[in-house]
Amino acid sequence: MVKKVIIMGAAGRDFHNFNTYFRGDDEYRVVAFTATQIPDISERKYPAELAGELYPDGIPIEAEEDLPELVDEYDVDQVVFSYSDVSNQYVMERASLVNSLGADFKLLSPAHTSLESSKPLVSITAVRTGSGKSQTTRKVTDILRDHGNVVAVIRHPMPYGDLAAQKVQRFKEYSDLDRHECTIEEREEYEPHIDRGNIVYAGVDYGAILSQAEEEADVIVWDGGNNDFSFYKSDFSIVLADPLRAGHEMTYYPGNISLRAADSVVINKVETATPDQVNKLRQSIYKLNPGVPIVEAASPLSVDDPDLIRGKRVLVIEDGPTVTHGGMDLGAGTLAARKFGAAEIIDPKPFAVDSIKETYEKYDHIPELLPAMGYGPDQVKDLKDTIDNVSPEAVVVGTPIDLRRIIEVDFPSTRVKYEIQEIGSPDLEELLTTSGVIS
Repeated sequence: MVKKVIIMGAAGRDFHNFNTYFRGDDEYRVVAFTATQIPDISERKYPAELAGELYPDGIPIEAEEDLPELVDEYDVDQVVFSYSDVSNQYVMERASLVNSLGADFKLLSPAHTSLESSKPLVSITAVRTGSGKSQTTRKVTDILRDHGNVVAVIRHPMPYGDLAAQKVQRFKEYSDLDRHECTIEEREEYEPHIDRGNIVYAGVDYGAILSQAEEEADVIVWDGGNNDFSFYKSDFSIVLADPLRAGHEMTYYPGNISLRAADSVVINKVETATPDQVNKLRQSIYKLNPGVPIVEAASPLSVDDPDLIRGKRVLVIEDGPTVTHGGMDLGAGTLAARKFGAAEIIDPKPFAVDSIKETYEKYDHIPELLPAMGYGPDQVKDLKDTIDNVSPEAVVVGTPIDLRRIIEVDFPSTRVKYEIQEIGSPDLEELLTTSGVIS
């Protein structure tokens, strides 16, 4: 009998799991995706041209809160959990709900969903969002290029628009970002690579993406997001762990999976963590993955103009995913505001409008900072309106890109920058050399 399946997701891993495990298999029928984390993704369809011949009408995308009704309506046999950066407790609560509804709850492993490349492939993932993965990825691509390689970076999916049109996306110039109508979150991940001369791929169909990337690159780098594990089999895997959240490597899905299978681990932020936090994390890593090489690293920050911060009432804008589902209560902007002597960090919550106000309601742990939400033009407008409502003496921009290229900030502003610096040995170049990825 055909098994009826619902895939729980957030416009990323869910589509990949469908493409690699369910598409074309007539023993299963995926009756719906459910969506969370991403605004305005529900009430759409995974299009027929991507879903394959078994799905001539495409597959509906529904809101996750409707899962009980959907399981009953479709008489579902299995529910497949397919998103990331969530606690083990969260996953098991969903498993308990699904089982109570009479369906099986399923997690697909990397072995069943990872594609193999014909080129050397380095994967960079993290235990939690906001651990320093992006700057580590930039460092690794610098090393690979310095050894004469053409590097293609394949980024974890963020397909928030027309899914069929976003099947394969290639970014080489800033104009490509405009052409693909990229959100703030996408730009934060793609622009630093474009600045370095890397080719960036993303989209929906990661088999088709890999085939195209292999045509022009010597080495592929998987730039993971949402602490998901890699969509590809790795010749060398690097996993970031965060001493400021020591213990999360044991209790978050699927970062715990990545850490157990890692070829190397980077403990970042050692300059802001205490020695006890670093030691606790190191002991935990060795418990999960005995003998794995560990790189200690710092992410020192700098600002364009410290005088704009000193003694001022400032608004701090931080990377959105890091402080929303990443769970962090600060970022580079907050650290810079404290370091350079801001008189006050203004709480923007009383000034928030529409979707930004809803973000604070959903993620009620967020302190006195503004997450750079921007999943579409309406939310970008809400972000600007919130900034204008705060009316600070200065704005501290702690996002990975210069947000001022997207939003006109009508107040004095300064940007925070940070790059990873390894401390001692081994370092990333040593590990990439001993792994055989570079010679």
